[in-house]
Amino acid sequence: MSFTVAAAAYDRFMGRYSAPLAPVFADFARVDGGRVLDVGCGPGALTTELVARAGAEAVTAVDPSEPFVAAVRERLPGVDVHRAAAEALPFDDASFDAALAQLVVHFMPDPVAGLREMARVTRGDGTVAACVWDHAGGTGPLGLFWTAARELDPRVEDESDLPGAAEGHLLALFEEAGLRDVEGALLHVEVEHSSFDEWWDPFTLGVGPAGAYVAGLDAAAQARLRDRCRALLPKEPFRLAAAAWAARGSPRD
Repeated sequence: MSFTVAAAAYDRFMGRYSAPLAPVFADFARVDGGRVLDVGCGPGALTTELVARAGAEAVTAVDPSEPFVAAVRERLPGVDVHRAAAEALPFDDASFDAALAQLVVHFMPDPVAGLREMARVTRGDGTVAACVWDHAGGTGPLGLFWTAARELDPRVEDESDLPGAAEGHLLALFEEAGLRDVEGALLHVEVEHSSFDEWWDPFTLGVGPAGAYVAGLDAAAQARLRDRCRALLPKEPFRLAAAAWAARGSPRD
């Protein structure tokens, strides 16, 4: 799935969760230097964290979305940024010490092919790592939104069936891609929201499956969904916890 929305819209919608997730994920991937590749970098939440750990000159980022590529180039001068899909990375074999994909695998057209490409461009004893929100378990940051949507429309197609979004599935994808010594974890973050409107308004920006769903509703249906979400949320201000499945492995013996 390609995101063609403005970087600022993505920042308001998912960036508020992906930014605090980035250091937790980088810790899980054991990134503390070396040449690092950020696959599906978006507007640069994880890229920013990798620059802080390895330096801009050691970080490369790719994304299929031109607005996101442009944003990372502007925000993080010195990072080598390319427009490319995970399934066709424009790099030589064993070019990196680590390749990471934060909140990307579930949107890859072919997740196994994407992970194999990440393994190809990573040195044999390096690290390939990825994480995906726990959409199937309902503990991702959009869990409450999709709960409200299903209550109003039981036929709604949420994100629970996306690749890697259920317990054990990301590990299975890593193993199918041929990675070895695969390990998994459930990563946790908490985000504070100052008001209901601050939480809700980004859902109207058309970002990702949730934004597309809201955009497809008429005004009355949007209002019903908004009211149901408000009823399910705590009194403002409130904090929301979110969890993501993570996996890491090495390309080969």
